[in-house]
This record gives sequence, structure tokens and C-alpha cells, in this order.
Amino acid sequence: MATAMRRQREFGNFLRSRREKLDPSVVDLNGARRRRTPRLRREEVAELAGIGVDWYVRLEQGKSVSPSPMTLDALARALRLDEADCAHLRTLVRGGEGQAFAIERVPPAIDMLLSSFTHPAYVMGRRWDLIAWNDAAADVLRFGELADVDRNILVFMFTTLFGRELFDDAWNGASKRAA
Repeated sequence: MATAMRRQREFGNFLRSRREKLDPSVVDLNGARRRRTPRLRREEVAELAGIGVDWYVRLEQGKSVSPSPMTLDALARALRLDEADCAHLRTLVRGGEGQAFAIERVPPAIDMLLSSFTHPAYVMGRRWDLIAWNDAAADVLRFGELADVDRNILVFMFTTLFGRELFDDAWNGASKRAA
């Protein structure tokens, strides 16, 4: 129950944060209204989404309500959400019904293959986690020196001085490709 309440609160906070970021001049509202706030009002989001004001207020306050997929689509259009924000909105409503993430391991055959390479080689998981590397990679990239929570190529590249120095002049291009 506490998880559902937390998720509803996160959903409401997400809606509010996106409403507060949206400049009223970018949406087409009927008639010029005198503004007390520089950002979109709840009533305006409800109007743009074609839903009742009370319903939208309840959603933003994190009340126990379940918006339909059509309502979520309407809110996404009204708030001008990008693809990632739309996916996040749906995940907040669904509540992460998928399986919990499990630590990834390489099959023994891949581990043996890595060991056979003389040049640095490593394997990344679905979340860019470093899940295996050979001795050459350990020598050059020093992955073994990283704490378990930092064994992620993005963390390595963006938060360690050594990771940045390793890429040297190519860091800007590599960081853009990784992001």
C-alpha cells in the first residue's frame, strides 16, 4: 500500500513539475487571460487535455485515481512531453510491473573468450554495467579498482578523472555518443 501511495505522489509531482516548466505562450489557449503566475495553471492543463479541473487537481495531488491510457495521452500532449517523459508517465501509473533488475553475468564461454584476447576487452550489460573484462582491460582501464557501484562505463566515463583522461581529446565526441 505504501508503494502505491508513493507512486501516486511521484506521479502528481511529475505532472506538477512539467506544468511548472511549460511556458503559457507555447500553448494555444482561447483568449488572453490575466496571469497571476508565469506558468500554466492547473485549469489550463485540464482544458488542454480535455479533462475536468477537479480530476486533474486530484491527479496532481497524488490522490488515489487511475487515469486511463487516453487520459495519459491527453496529458502528455497538453504538457508537451517528449518520448522519454511519456514513458516515465506511463511507468509511474503502471507501477513498474516488470521484473526487478537482476545482476547480469556473462556465460562461461564468453568469459573464456575474453581471457583469450591480448587487447583490452570488456562486456557491458543492459544498463552499461561492466560485467566482465580481461586482464589487458584491467591493466589499461583499471576497472578492478572501481567500487562495485561504480562499475558502469557511463559512471566511469563521466565521473572519474581517469576515465576522462583516458579518452583525452576524443572525450567530447565519445561522451556525446554515449549520452
